[in-house]
Amino acid sequence: MRTISNELAEKIKSLPDTDKIELVDSILMQLDKPDPEIDSIWADEARKRWQAYKAGKLETVPYEQVMEKYRAK
Repeated sequence: MRTISNELAEKIKSLPDTDKIELVDSILMQLDKPDPEIDSIWADEARKRWQAYKAGKLETVPYEQVMEKYRAK
């Protein structure tokens, strides 16, 4: 297995950056299996938050205030 990994690593190193990106994307797509139950839960949560925002029941924070919090770190 180690020999295969070393050979593969060497082949990957020789690829152009665009091919490396395509390879990584392909691998991630194979690993990221959608879960309909989780997707449904998140869609419901997003719907609830949007409705609360439209109804004025959700406190909002200005973009600049949020960004300032992270710039300080």
